[in-house]
Amino acid sequence: MRIYLIFLVVVSLFTSAFSDSILEYPSEIESRHKKAAEEDVNLHCTTWRFAAEMNNLAPWKTIPVECADYVKDYVMGKGYLTDLERVSEEALIFARSIEFSGDGKDIWIFDIDETLLSNLPYYIDHGFGLELFDHSEFDKWVERGVAPAIAPSLKLYQRVLDLGYKVFLLTGRKESHRLVTVENLINAGFQNWDKLILRYNYKQMQLLRL
Repeated sequence: MRIYLIFLVVVSLFTSAFSDSILEYPSEIESRHKKAAEEDVNLHCTTWRFAAEMNNLAPWKTIPVECADYVKDYVMGKGYLTDLERVSEEALIFARSIEFSGDGKDIWIFDIDETLLSNLPYYIDHGFGLELFDHSEFDKWVERGVAPAIAPSLKLYQRVLDLGYKVFLLTGRKESHRLVTVENLINAGFQNWDKLILRYNYKQMQLLRL
């Protein structure tokens, strides 16, 4: 049995102004300084994003304050969608390259959050990552069951099914969110998976055993 696991896994500028009552600051020089500052921040935030995506950062809880506009522009613009499309296309190429074993046990595993379903509406309301992650608030979002599909992932999902893979969904969502997660997935266009694996509440399981 072979198992293929895919996780897709995604600037506030401060400028100084001098009072013209003291000395008029040449607008051309000011413009050059501002542009240079913007380029520095953009480079800093690009390298930070890349390191975060590669899991090469020390544990972090929020995005850098100076990268707020950068992150917003990225996820709301063409960059994020283009990255998603590229990853999905490469995953499909890989899926097509596999010669099935013939035992009906070739499995493709998808994560759910930020792989099949987008939580971007939640992060729009919470500063695009500037706020500390609040598990209770995120649970409320999950319980609404309105997370939209990530379009390139939905296309990949359908192609993987067409190729004959069994599809398992693996998520860190709680077992208590099974029903709302199933409804959300179906409403977003995801159907016919073989298994949905959620996170059990191990503390409750231990109490039941006692």
